[in-house]
Amino acid sequence: MLEKLKKWWAPKANIPEKWLNMPLAEIPFLCIDLELTSLDLSATRILSIGWVEGKGKQIELQSCFYQVVSTTASLNQSPVIHGLTAEDIAQGQPVRVALEALVKYASSHVWVFHCTGLDMTVLNGVFKKLNIPLPTVVTLDTLRFGLYQLTKNLRPPPPNAVVLPVCRARYNLPAVPAHNALDDAMATLELLFAQIQKFAPKNSDTLKSLVVTDAIEVFAANTE
Repeated sequence: MLEKLKKWWAPKANIPEKWLNMPLAEIPFLCIDLELTSLDLSATRILSIGWVEGKGKQIELQSCFYQVVSTTASLNQSPVIHGLTAEDIAQGQPVRVALEALVKYASSHVWVFHCTGLDMTVLNGVFKKLNIPLPTVVTLDTLRFGLYQLTKNLRPPPPNAVVLPVCRARYNLPAVPAHNALDDAMATLELLFAQIQKFAPKNSDTLKSLVVTDAIEVFAANTE
């Protein structure tokens, strides 16, 4: 698991000028969360996906999207963790439906995750499997953002210090239901806005000001 985390957290950024010098208050963010059958990237399947848009520290509630995904894969502990039963999954939609809707945001928004490496690895794999072209995507990771803020004093963070509820608690954000893709997406976007307010509060601050955090990662188009 440690090696997986190192790989997921490895900093990579080659940010297009379009985004690099854009004020943070003007950037349209799309916060995405996946619920998965497991963390085994060779076998995991998407059970549900949720996302929400936000801009200027405002969450656009009318943009909320949530979809349960049909799959024949083993649910493992999903009924316990995510509350999704076999009946729920059977009534879900094919994952293609959600991804064809999601890909429309690739060029127009910066995608936000809490652990970009995990979710983008899964998404990239499914996009390729379904032959859905994905343009270059710029992402921002609230987990890495939080890790940077915790380790500025060179002290290792305590266990579980960068899980979503603990990150939120450091900003006095309220506890919210966990393990629902849309709830987690909204909770992550709230966290991002709190992180930005503390780290880059000026209206003139741009995405470039966050490069030092290693929270930004650019994923090349899957057709390249």
